[in-house]
Amino acid sequence: MDKQQLSKDILKLVGGEENIDQVTHCMTRLRFNLNDNQKADKATLKNTPGVMGVMENGGQFQVIIGNDVPVVYNALVGNMSKSPTTDNASSGASTGEKKKRNPISALFDFISGVFTPILPAITGAGMIKGIVAILVALGWLSDTSSTYIILSAIGDGAFYFLPIILAISAARKLGSNMYIAAALAAGIMHPTITALLANGDTTFVGIKVIAATYSSTVIPIILAIWIASYVEKAVDRVTHASLKLLIVPTVTLLIMVPLTLMTVGPLGTVLGNGLSGGISWLFDNMSIFASILIGGTMSLLIITGMHYALLPIIVGSMTTLGYDFIIPLMFAANLAQGGAAFGVGLRSRNSKTKSLAYSTGLTAIMGITEPAMYGINMKFKKPFIAALIGGAIAGGFMGIVNVKAYVLTGLVGLPSIAAFISPAISTLLYALAGGLIAIVAAAVLTYILGFQEENATEPAPAAEPATPAATTSAVVTEEAKAQDEQIFSPITGEVKPLSEVPDPAFSEEIMGKGFAIQPSEGRVVSPINGTVFSLSKSGHAIGLVSDTGAEMLIHIGIDTVKLKGQFFSPKVQAGAKVAVGDVLMEFDREQIEKAGYTTITPVIITNMHQYESIESAGRTTIKEKDLLFTAKA
Repeated sequence: MDKQQLSKDILKLVGGEENIDQVTHCMTRLRFNLNDNQKADKATLKNTPGVMGVMENGGQFQVIIGNDVPVVYNALVGNMSKSPTTDNASSGASTGEKKKRNPISALFDFISGVFTPILPAITGAGMIKGIVAILVALGWLSDTSSTYIILSAIGDGAFYFLPIILAISAARKLGSNMYIAAALAAGIMHPTITALLANGDTTFVGIKVIAATYSSTVIPIILAIWIASYVEKAVDRVTHASLKLLIVPTVTLLIMVPLTLMTVGPLGTVLGNGLSGGISWLFDNMSIFASILIGGTMSLLIITGMHYALLPIIVGSMTTLGYDFIIPLMFAANLAQGGAAFGVGLRSRNSKTKSLAYSTGLTAIMGITEPAMYGINMKFKKPFIAALIGGAIAGGFMGIVNVKAYVLTGLVGLPSIAAFISPAISTLLYALAGGLIAIVAAAVLTYILGFQEENATEPAPAAEPATPAATTSAVVTEEAKAQDEQIFSPITGEVKPLSEVPDPAFSEEIMGKGFAIQPSEGRVVSPINGTVFSLSKSGHAIGLVSDTGAEMLIHIGIDTVKLKGQFFSPKVQAGAKVAVGDVLMEFDREQIEKAGYTTITPVIITNMHQYESIESAGRTTIKEKDLLFTAKA
């Protein structure tokens, strides 16, 4: 690939040099602060060879390149007449990001930041509720038994105490004290206050307290924690350091718990009930229209990030109504993306395209749509249109037969089918029928509409000129046959799926496949025998290639590039030969987290096209040099 031409294409597609206020790079992506993000041609950029993905984060426009980003960055800067910030962790990036943010972008970022971390808790609880429903429906469990009561409590617990979970997550996102937030939520949910409000005619220092129930609610606590963050910080500013521990939490709770009970809570309850009631009315009175519209546009909402705005509505409906109408439409849209990819596989004459289409189509119907959506359907354009139509058709069917989801699940695909189990088995059958309609309709439409393949005859790739040894000291040729590769843990900590990483480039496996580790210690060792082929200036990311050809990325934390190397201490340089267990990096985990950054560390294979799959070692906690996963050739 011609990196010089790629840099010219990117420069043009982001709106030209005059649209660039600042450009930096981290280990895998170009980070632009653009004067106007709307001038960037995101659709064309995503389909540009050499670009793995495009995303906007808090107003910053990011173009995901992968391990070649330093080369592309240098070529990009060389094509510009003015000198942008050249430090790949400029402090200005953070400033620019705040300056460019608009209210809508900030809202989506806030909602995503609050709800994404809590999804595992409510998903796990939701799946337990689904399992209990299956057991009761099959007659294997009595709904009057103590076993049923205990299992139901496990499933309901996260939803009943949802305000406390949300309070912690919202406070973390807002930069306030998570434990004060949890205490605030616990205060308004205390059984004594709940009973007092239930009796009515309650006052506090002579002021009327409006009766409201806060268990399982969403909006009241989010509003309360948002206001509390300002109260807490204001009190903190005027309190002497020696008295902060005593004064700040005391004053914050004394102000915010009564204020929430008297004003914020009731207002949030009205808003939450209004949203849930409005969605219910829409689907009761305009079910088919709403289902076709949402089913057909859901993929577009995901691309733009607007689907985050649906999370509070989904959670609110599930907790207040007991069911949700939007999840079935996500199910239809996701399976339609898989169906469109299957259609590409059926029609394509290119063996590589066929293989990629079938594999990404399968992952899409399992709930991971990005590989199919970005790698196949949007690339060929017409399949993406077919997927939208397929989602609309299946959505319309879902609306006609009134399919509802009764359980919150993680990935919305075939594994989440338990979400549709209810006392009426017909709901599950209709959901399966709707999913089949989505797959078949999108596949057939893709086959009929066709698409233009650029290299149907698969010409041999042209040789690329050699790049400097400093950045490609151990590059392995594409033709080299991959071997099974054991990847050992570079960090001691807790193993997490990539889906829990709060960055779509990793959570959606755009960069590659692997796992993440939540560190318990501040040290990184080599997970393979091989070579360090790149080390970011800021120290937060390390690129390696094994002796047998596995290309790897270890990315310490998310957005830690903004720390400009602070708290990171590299122990190797690019080009160094390493063995399993050799120390690569030391970092101050506590200080990084205190600065407001998560230290969750993705450990991924970036050349997954040379491997069939990855196989987890099955550990939930891990030590350095323990087997983490195996890349199967």
